Amino acid sequence: MTDATNDTEATDLAPDAVVLDIDGVVVDVADSYRRAILESVETVYGDTIEKTDVQAFKDAGGFNNDWELTYAAALYVLAEREGMTLDIAAFTSAIAEHGGGLDAAEQVAEDALSDTDWAYVRDRWNPERLRDVFQQLYLGAELYRELEGGEPDADTRGYINDEPLLLDAATREHLVDQYDVGVVTGRPEAEAEIALERAGLDVPPERRFTMDDWEEGKPHPHALTTLAKRFDAESVVFVGDTLDDVRTAVNAAEADPDREYHGIGVLTGGLSGEAGREKFADAGATAVLDSVNDVPDLLD
Repeated sequence: MTDATNDTEATDLAPDAVVLDIDGVVVDVADSYRRAILESVETVYGDTIEKTDVQAFKDAGGFNNDWELTYAAALYVLAEREGMTLDIAAFTSAIAEHGGGLDAAEQVAEDALSDTDWAYVRDRWNPERLRDVFQQLYLGAELYRELEGGEPDADTRGYINDEPLLLDAATREHLVDQYDVGVVTGRPEAEAEIALERAGLDVPPERRFTMDDWEEGKPHPHALTTLAKRFDAESVVFVGDTLDDVRTAVNAAEADPDREYHGIGVLTGGLSGEAGREKFADAGATAVLDSVNDVPDLLD
């Protein structure tokens, strides 16, 4: 069930605090956030990327915010229409080489097009509309009215209702009983609260960081190092499903050398199998687990 990927043995971890990502760790978002990415681009532009392509953007780094991943995916679709010859693998690899994230995606698309074609793509590219469609699809009509304060285009149910729990009740209770538990997530605060409530995980605001709490986002270490200080923890484990989650722990260890930080990758997001294990290991993961429910065995 577990696979130690670095020199640190499971028995050596002994953390004071366990910090969890939400998406792909506490809840499964394959049919919610990731579906909303694909269908938002399809709705606005009549074409979209493949489901498997979402992970390529995630692996490139800097796309902890799924709205920004949606914008980048739309940029790819528009640029390809205007003659960009890069496929998804080349496009996302180039994004990684430019440092990851939306700014890098813009630079890659601009470099791949003529000035005229890039100007046309920029004119057609509409992140504001993409975000609005995304929120309508993800939240559904009722929550969209409540959280976004607008009138939706259609009376939809919302993909937020299609998020199976990944965190078992027994695992939740064990972690809460044995460790200080925090959360670092790219979700907006309101959506984080919905997921945590469904999972029965009571994490007060001072023990969590959401999209609304810090500008940089993962893999910037600020959220993780701040929680470590608030917990007065000497050792912190951060459990996530993306390479940026592991990179967050690695960056925290560099920024705060007086404490230990360990990134634990779980294979319940977009990464899976041996290829997923290798990617996590290359990113600096202390261990790779099948799911968050293996964390107690790893730590105990």
